[in-house]
Amino acid sequence: MNLKDYIANVPDYPIPGIQFKDITPLIGDGKAFKHATDLFVEYTKEINADIIVGPDARGFIFGCPVATQLEIGFVPVRKPNKLPREVIESTYDLEYGTNTLCLHKGDIKPGQKVLIIDDLLATGGTIEATIDLVEKSGGIVVGIAFLIELEFLKGRDKLQAYNVLSLIRF
Repeated sequence: MNLKDYIANVPDYPIPGIQFKDITPLIGDGKAFKHATDLFVEYTKEINADIIVGPDARGFIFGCPVATQLEIGFVPVRKPNKLPREVIESTYDLEYGTNTLCLHKGDIKPGQKVLIIDDLLATGGTIEATIDLVEKSGGIVVGIAFLIELEFLKGRDKLQAYNVLSLIRF
């Protein structure tokens, strides 16, 4: 199954010049979604991860079914003021400003082998912040998996120290 066939290209969204990669046709097709999930499950087994971490919100879409299938935990990484307990934070730069991500303190145990799953690797800022949160918690990032990688943005260059899987590359 060619997963690229299930990604819609939306020109000039959200601003002129951007070619947005829409994953909703893939997650809306049961067989394609299952195929992508199965590939993530195989990778999770290969790297022997103990727990899945997924950034808000599309990391939840792919991380939760993988965790459920393997009967391991899922930990959400969210924007500020979205998690009710004490959090640790990581702030990263955007083109015009900064963004912050949060993780509940104690959700990742020291030494736990973590797989981070997200929908898209672009410039790598979100994933760098997520890695920072996991490592501040004492977790060990054993893998990072994406549905889509936008190779021309070179986000993988920031992840050279990690085992990275991308199911689709543009």
